[in-house]
Amino acid sequence: MPALKPTEFKAVVKWIGWVADREESLRAAPLEQAMLGFGGIEGEDHGGLTRPSCSRVLSQHERGTEIANVRQLSVLSVEEVAATAATMGLAEIAPEWLGASLMIEGIADFTQVPPSSRLQAPSGATLVVDMENRPCIWPAKEVELEHEGFGKAYKPAAAGRRGVTAWVERPGLIAIGDELVLHIPDQPVWPHLAAARGS
Repeated sequence: MPALKPTEFKAVVKWIGWVADREESLRAAPLEQAMLGFGGIEGEDHGGLTRPSCSRVLSQHERGTEIANVRQLSVLSVEEVAATAATMGLAEIAPEWLGASLMIEGIADFTQVPPSSRLQAPSGATLVVDMENRPCIWPAKEVELEHEGFGKAYKPAAAGRRGVTAWVERPGLIAIGDELVLHIPDQPVWPHLAAARGS
């Protein structure tokens, strides 16, 4: 019995982005297609097999410790970004403001897909979902540049809708219009999850 189960859930790639230098700006440049290597999108600033640890993992590692890079790509859904914009009272939030690697359409409640799920492209390129990508100040700064006074509203509006981070399990080409198939781990939810979270 396979440990990963293909599902009927599919999403279409609507946007691909490339961030040159996060220290300068999170803003992404649009691409028609991208070659995924084991380190992510080739030449993209989120890429690499390892990364220095950040505030997200301070409970596990001292800041700056070299760790495996499971944040090679930021994957968001068209539906959730539209819902975030509506909550903020904006007509739209452009994917480039969010530093998105991929914007996909077609999977409801995408941010809540199980960790270790796979998204597989027609080329065979396969992404592994790490976990929810929590909203942070960097996209908020880009929103503020475009809509003065709205930046501070981004983090609360994007809670639960910021998409996921992912890493490349199998290299290959990914292009706008590709259909990605969602594969999920074939296992039950851990029964002690609520206790572990302290709720």
